[in-house]
Amino acid sequence: MAVTFGFQRLLHDLRHRRERFRQFVGIAFVVLVSLLGKPSWTLFCVGALVALLGIATRLWSSGHIVKNKALATTGPYGYVRHPLYVGNITLGFGFALASGLWWSFPLFLGILLLFYPPAIRREDEKLHRRFKEAWEEWREKTRALIPRLTPYSPSESGSWSFWQSLRRNGEPLIALFLAFWLYVLYIRLF
Repeated sequence: MAVTFGFQRLLHDLRHRRERFRQFVGIAFVVLVSLLGKPSWTLFCVGALVALLGIATRLWSSGHIVKNKALATTGPYGYVRHPLYVGNITLGFGFALASGLWWSFPLFLGILLLFYPPAIRREDEKLHRRFKEAWEEWREKTRALIPRLTPYSPSESGSWSFWQSLRRNGEPLIALFLAFWLYVLYIRLF
């Protein structure tokens, strides 16, 4: 097996192992549109509210998930199978809107199309292998990214935990990081 380096390796990994880059590209997008943003008051206010909704969705989701130990079907997982992705999509569109940069929307759409369909497919396959019938029942009643109007009601119960959110994902720290970049956009209003 040949070992590849440099640009050739990057292209290979983007084609066959793009999940390695999803978080980096998302962070780079937020930083880029925040540094180059030309926000107006209206766009910033609406975009910041949308981004904060996405951040809140991520915080809510990360406090309910116990990765690889239990199938999360309560809290936000009772409405949608991938609420962390819904949070990412929401906050990304919020940052695009708040930045006031017309090109941020097609750029973010490209990022979504490149990274999220394969990530959702891979995660669904992994959950199906691990949780079999329970996952199949949950999948039948809960869509990947479009929330249900009423929560899925499994027999088990769950609750949100700040410490779970912090330990598993570092989500409160990510929320602070994102809030900082919203503040950078806010400063660019003046």
